[in-house]
Amino acid sequence: MIPIVLGLLIGVGLPIQTAINSRLRVVVKSPFLSSLISFTIGTIFLAVATILATHSLFVSAHLIATQPWWLWVGGVIGVIFLTSNIILFPRLGSVQTVIMPIMGQIIMSMIIDNFGWFASPVHRLTPLRIVGALLVIAGVVLAVAVKDWLQSRNADVAKAADKKVLATAHQWSWRLFGVFVGMLGASQTAINGHVGTVVHSPIKAAFISFFIGTVILYVLVLIKEHGYHIAPAFKQRQPWWLWVGGVMGGLFVLGNSYLVPIIGTGLAVVIVLIGMIITSLLVDQFGWFGAQKQPIALVQFVGLLVMLVGVGLIKLV
Repeated sequence: MIPIVLGLLIGVGLPIQTAINSRLRVVVKSPFLSSLISFTIGTIFLAVATILATHSLFVSAHLIATQPWWLWVGGVIGVIFLTSNIILFPRLGSVQTVIMPIMGQIIMSMIIDNFGWFASPVHRLTPLRIVGALLVIAGVVLAVAVKDWLQSRNADVAKAADKKVLATAHQWSWRLFGVFVGMLGASQTAINGHVGTVVHSPIKAAFISFFIGTVILYVLVLIKEHGYHIAPAFKQRQPWWLWVGGVMGGLFVLGNSYLVPIIGTGLAVVIVLIGMIITSLLVDQFGWFGAQKQPIALVQFVGLLVMLVGVGLIKLV
């Protein structure tokens, strides 16, 4: 029961981080710069926590040489996941940019569990787990997509945007790419979980992932933005919470590194997902962190209930 509660709490942090980084993006006028600031703060936070917990930051060259190469690509995948969502948003719209990666995460997490990839605990893919996964996907659609689709029928602007999206020549290619991005996200969760086992510290595993991702982002931002133009963030007084998005991200990676060896990749991904959606709905309901208020609809509550039933079926196996 404790891992389930922890997974829900981990999921709480991600939409809060997203809301904070969205506000930070407006301030610095660049999604890449906002991500860089968030990753940097998260890395510093995890570095301090790692030193306090393990009295060291990095691992030995011998450990790096004797472990499989994929053990160190979690941070790389994190940056790919982040950048891909920025690319997908104008091509698929907000709803599909959420739905497609989630489908990929659930599918890949079940495959990882079934075959024990990335040294994850093996949980065979039974018919009951398949039904549970399908219910979770259906619940996600109800909680995230249906309300927006219904509202778009009465909004001329949304109709125009939808038509533009549907008119895209390679629409299904982008959808499949979104599913692939989600599969990468589930792989990152499994990889970071095993890193925590190898280095005997989930905190150090989270730091390693964040550190690698941050280094890559510094290179990416230098190429894309031709420098690190963060001065606008300091020209006027900003709310204190604008700088804690990276801490939320660090706790998210840390929690996943801890959970995967205990409950497996599939259940970890799904439980965190439910916590994420619940918090996303609350952020919309109350307009937290500068988000636009959007009251929760009945269909979204139904979606959450369907997801919980799906989790119950997955957990029973």
